[in-house]
Amino acid sequence: MKILVIEDERELALSIAEYLKKEDQVCEVAGNFKKATEKMDEVLFDCFIIDIGLPDGNGLDLIPRIKEIDSNAGILILTARDALSDKITSLESGADDYLTKPFHLSELAARIKAIYRRRNLGGNTVIRHNEIEVFVQNRIVNVNGNPLTLTKKEYDLLVYFLSNKEKVLTRESIVEHLWGDEVIMADTFDFLYTHIKNLRKKIMEKGGSDYIKTVYGVGYRFTEQ
Repeated sequence: MKILVIEDERELALSIAEYLKKEDQVCEVAGNFKKATEKMDEVLFDCFIIDIGLPDGNGLDLIPRIKEIDSNAGILILTARDALSDKITSLESGADDYLTKPFHLSELAARIKAIYRRRNLGGNTVIRHNEIEVFVQNRIVNVNGNPLTLTKKEYDLLVYFLSNKEKVLTRESIVEHLWGDEVIMADTFDFLYTHIKNLRKKIMEKGGSDYIKTVYGVGYRFTEQ
């Protein structure tokens, strides 16, 4: 999952990003309204963590822009104000959830994962595709009932494919989603080819079908059949 943390308290923003990275998420930080809009125009994010009280604007005003770019992106609002009106306004503006400061980072991470499941996985904690089963909460994968051992990136790649079945995903979008925009400027995507090759091989060794199809010159598509 690719997350943008929009928070002007730099120490808090970096703490959030560091914690979520340990949870195998890809995170970027924007310290104000202007920087957030710039990043949103450059990169697609799966989820946004937004502080209401930004120094150069109201964080809630970013929501319409987010919805215009990607209506399926998740939004969690952070606020230091423990007022019912702020919470209601956040949800009515299109946010999925909110947290009042101070909060535990573990709770923030759990809520982000719940938002992602609702938005991208239909709220499911188990993803099933024919002979493949993915238990999202504990990151367990079975093929034909047999456990499949995957690296972190192979697992993330499989979940990303399952969340976008039948969509043609460009190499750039896959790399950006799993590794972040720093890697997108790499001279070669050989590392991506290696991960996909290994994922294919491991699934097929357990008796699974090869669902990952190469779209030459573009990227890949995870097929239904």
